Amino acid sequence: MQRRERTRHLIELGGLVQKAGLVELTDDDRATLYGALLDLAGRGRGDDAGDLLALWKRRGKRAFDAEGEARDEA
Repeated sequence: MQRRERTRHLIELGGLVQKAGLVELTDDDRATLYGALLDLAGRGRGDDAGDLLALWKRRGKRAFDAEGEARDEA
């Protein structure tokens, strides 16, 4: 059961990478994508990590909300 939950979690995370447009932006190049994610992780651990994480969270919530509204209108 744990393995199935972990697999689902990883698939959902991959979906977020796709949704964010990173796959198209990097032309599906995994080295570029991995490098970008490493850069984000480094920034998220920097001096202004709290502010940056809060900003990312707000942007993500807005995007999810906009998606939900668009779906409701369809």
